[in-house]
Amino acid sequence: MSNQTFVRLARIDASAKDVFQWHTRDGALERLTPPWVHADVVQRAGGIRDGDRLTLRLRKGPFTFRWVVEHVDYEDDRQFRDVQVKGPFAYWVHTHRFEPDGIACYVQDKIEYRLPMGPLGKMFGENRVREELERLFVYRHRILAHDIAVHRAYSGVRPQRVLVTGSSGLIGSTLVPFLQTGGHEVVRMVRGAASTPGTISWDPVEGRIDRESLEGFDVVIHLAGENLMGMRWTDEKKRRIRDSRVNGTGLLAETLASLERPPRVFLAASAIGYYGHRGSEILDEESKPGSGFLPEVCEGWEAATEAAIDKGIRVVNLRFGMVLTPTGGALAKMLPAFKMGVGGPIGTGWQFISWITMDDAIEAIYHSMLTETLQGPINVVSPYVATNRDFAKTLGLVLGAPAAIKVPDWAVKLALGELAQDVLLTSVRAEPRKLTDTGFIFHFPDLESALRHVLGRT
Repeated sequence: MSNQTFVRLARIDASAKDVFQWHTRDGALERLTPPWVHADVVQRAGGIRDGDRLTLRLRKGPFTFRWVVEHVDYEDDRQFRDVQVKGPFAYWVHTHRFEPDGIACYVQDKIEYRLPMGPLGKMFGENRVREELERLFVYRHRILAHDIAVHRAYSGVRPQRVLVTGSSGLIGSTLVPFLQTGGHEVVRMVRGAASTPGTISWDPVEGRIDRESLEGFDVVIHLAGENLMGMRWTDEKKRRIRDSRVNGTGLLAETLASLERPPRVFLAASAIGYYGHRGSEILDEESKPGSGFLPEVCEGWEAATEAAIDKGIRVVNLRFGMVLTPTGGALAKMLPAFKMGVGGPIGTGWQFISWITMDDAIEAIYHSMLTETLQGPINVVSPYVATNRDFAKTLGLVLGAPAAIKVPDWAVKLALGELAQDVLLTSVRAEPRKLTDTGFIFHFPDLESALRHVLGRT
């Protein structure tokens, strides 16, 4: 049975050498893996040179399998190939080719493959595989062009040494590979033992931190904190939410302030929960805090950075809105119902949702890290907010499913209690004034294009 061939070509506004080198760095595979693909790196043996191997664990529905590829035919700045050693295909060779085009280049992905089970596999799987490959490489080339452009915009900045907490969390797991492919050195601050290279141990609950290991970083990005979602807010859950943010941030800020070589900038996560329920009021970074549990937590969270401010470290409080990604957070929890056609507005549907795509969120972090005039709170949200009703309608449109089943507020409150009142039914109409005033450009500002990007429905 003959092999099938898939080819996709993209022009990238950077030299073939620069784009090839981007692919050689840690984090490249993670950046090119779409958020709807469930893939974990099990083992790496080298990089992309001849004989180097990569083992992935992939999940597709209820099925899990391993995919082992070996790299061959390496040509510096021009080409490398992945050959399947073990995996789901009867045959698979992926050729990555980089061709100069003046000051730009063309990236060509060519895949030769053969499905298992002979004619039966081809009959039932061929169309599906080609659709998935097209979807995959549209995303990969868009992300590649996006990241190359962002890093080129800050090309005058020397590589930074960056410490990240919460590196395995929703935002951190995307931010770290973005920084690595930009040529920056990233060290992860982890709870428990620092068992792998490039990690530092701490325990914010016990107040334990390896002070000496924090010397000499250019930037510290603090994203760690107890997950808000997933369960009703019991008194114990609320205590963990508060303490993980306030105490952990305070411990880190005080330690940074005590260093002989402190970082230039400390970026600390916060949230638009700072504003509380505000209806249709337009909120910028100068707006007053709201009332209730989340505003109180956010106030304490941001105040905990005071020791770093007093030391003269530039501190930025990142007030995140709803970060759109199917890998976790609010969107991931919505998707099952919407895919089954039983999604819809929550409560009245008129509450405002301030959102941002994951890629714009990590670029906003990068912009804040390298823009010396930015300090204090910044709203990390799209300039175009949506009502809950419009959000549901747009998500249904993108998924090709109805989205008209309204969930009454009493039902949400009954199921989730205070979590529903403070998160799902709250209206926050925040605007990113500081980001736009400092020239930040949103790549996915409108909701439909944003959802199509993160869900691969373009």
